[in-house]
Amino acid sequence: MKPMRVWAVSRKEFIHIFRDPRSLGMAIAIPMLLLVLFGYALTLDVDNVPMVIWDQNESHASREFISGFGGSSYFSLKGYVRNYREVERAIDSGEALMAFIIPPDFAGHVDSNRVAAVQLIVDGSDSNTATIAIGYANVIASTYSQNVALREIQRLGGLELNEPLDFRPRAWFNADMESRNYIIPGLIAVIMMVIAALLTSLTVAREWERGTMEQLISTPVKGHELILGKLLPYFLIGMVDVLIAVLMGEFLFHVPLRGNVALLFGLAAIFLVGALALGMVISIVTKSQLLASQLAMVLTFLPSFLLSGFMYAISNMPRPIQVMTHLIPARYFVTLLKGVYLKGVGLEILALEAALLTVFGIFMVLLANLTFKKKLV
Repeated sequence: MKPMRVWAVSRKEFIHIFRDPRSLGMAIAIPMLLLVLFGYALTLDVDNVPMVIWDQNESHASREFISGFGGSSYFSLKGYVRNYREVERAIDSGEALMAFIIPPDFAGHVDSNRVAAVQLIVDGSDSNTATIAIGYANVIASTYSQNVALREIQRLGGLELNEPLDFRPRAWFNADMESRNYIIPGLIAVIMMVIAALLTSLTVAREWERGTMEQLISTPVKGHELILGKLLPYFLIGMVDVLIAVLMGEFLFHVPLRGNVALLFGLAAIFLVGALALGMVISIVTKSQLLASQLAMVLTFLPSFLLSGFMYAISNMPRPIQVMTHLIPARYFVTLLKGVYLKGVGLEILALEAALLTVFGIFMVLLANLTFKKKLV
């Protein structure tokens, strides 16, 4: 391999990139745009759940019960209704996700130490949000019930009771429990996988479509020198994208980066090499820019988004799908990014994922060299 030949191919590719603003825009602007859009649009947090209340009792006890929800950041009281028809209208229109129906005898049951039934109606069309909202409501209702029981016991016995269990939950690595801290690192992996494969999926196919591949074949440049020369410009652009993504995560989304920055960029470099080589293989096989871009999107975006553990826990997937996820390189990079970002761990914990990511990079580079034949077919 002669460095001058590699540099000549790289220089040619750089010239093409800077002369074509669309390629440069796709390389720099699109990752930033996707990070902003997905970073703000994707969230797993359930806050300000809209609710309406039909208070048929209108007593101090019912108002105290309602105040537990009004004072919580998880719920947003949209108003009061007076019958089931209004409850149905509020949920059907989307004005409310849930409705509480407090019976007329609520205060009487509470004051006489009897069970008071409160009905909760929830819009289950979004099952995930509904499940979380029901959990929040159950906690507030249980807290109210415990407080009423303790007051009654203290009133009858005059004793100050202490709860037998002092439960002190503490969340490590994401103390604020913000889904953004969980999503942004994985989002970086998905975006880089898609963009890297899309960029290089057009390189060789473009040469065939424009008729310049014949000229390259007639030169002394060897196949592996051509592959490396074409990968190098996009690798540098990809590392710039990683830098931009890390800076946006730090200063725009305020995602904590607790791990080693050098390790993060080193792992990103390995992942980029594999993703770029994958795009190169697609370009070599298809020889069509349109087909290459479509195939690259199918082979990168969908698997990376759905099967990498970025959005959906792999442990919750069916067993055959869990086995398939081991073939998705973004799975390992997502795990590595979350480990470095949120936990601050190093290769002593992430050695297996780093090794598998390295195997992916080496395999794709070798496959690109084996696939490319310096001859007219």
